[in-house]
Amino acid sequence: MKNAKKRAPELQKKRRIAAFLTGAFLALGGCSSAPKRPAETFVVRNTAETQLELANQAADQGNYEEALKTLEEVLRLAASVDDPRLRIREGLSRGNFLYALGRTSEAGSVWTAALAEAEAAKELELAASVRIYIARSRLQSGSSPETIRDEVQREVAAMKTEKLSIAFGWIVIGLAERSLGRWKEGEAAIKRALTYHEKNNYLEKAGEDWYLIASIRSLSEEFEAAQEALRNALTFDRRAENGYGVAMDWRAIGDVYKKSGNWTEAQAAYRRSAEIFRALFLDAEAEAVEARM
Repeated sequence: MKNAKKRAPELQKKRRIAAFLTGAFLALGGCSSAPKRPAETFVVRNTAETQLELANQAADQGNYEEALKTLEEVLRLAASVDDPRLRIREGLSRGNFLYALGRTSEAGSVWTAALAEAEAAKELELAASVRIYIARSRLQSGSSPETIRDEVQREVAAMKTEKLSIAFGWIVIGLAERSLGRWKEGEAAIKRALTYHEKNNYLEKAGEDWYLIASIRSLSEEFEAAQEALRNALTFDRRAENGYGVAMDWRAIGDVYKKSGNWTEAQAAYRRSAEIFRALFLDAEAEAVEARM
């Protein structure tokens, strides 16, 4: 009995040591079987990308003020993780929305800042993207179409990964060719963008492409072909539930009918356009269409 009493504390001590060693072994085993930690986290950036897409989609549907508000959150998220690419792309979109609203001076300042950041970060393709947007604004401000076309062709040729910017570059080239009266070349350039937009289901952008093709055909007095292009634009804008785009398409259909001397069809198209604008609470746009009647 005395020997048993002496051994009891020793056994308890051994059990404690064994338990400690077993726990340590299990802990080490648990660490070795745990999933590896990711090398990089994208939670905030993915959220910002989603918001940026929503902003661009709103702009494609003519909701520029809403798009600008959405970009405020994109910029906040981009700043919170100090992501240069997100900041540059936010600047690209912000400048584009401001330009569409007629705030050209503000747009130019935003693009200049985005270009400086892209060059500092050595984001060469994003820098090229910014230069293409700036070239579009210069074209619409009266710069030489030949110069703009040649500049943008060089930018596009140097790009590989920024597919949407490449497509936009072809649109600018098409607009320059349109300004030069080179109808076939202009349509061919815009169709380069259309191919990418259709393939990747950028529905609103495909609708815009067909709208621009219609404008080229109308200028060259190919009125039936212009109407065909506008019907294609309608198809894409309806698929996207882009009411603003649909209203603009009907307005253009009216313009082409009017230009070709078909006043009855022109009035019907204008009424349709005004009806859609009013359904979207865009009364000023509706009144402008009705004035054409």
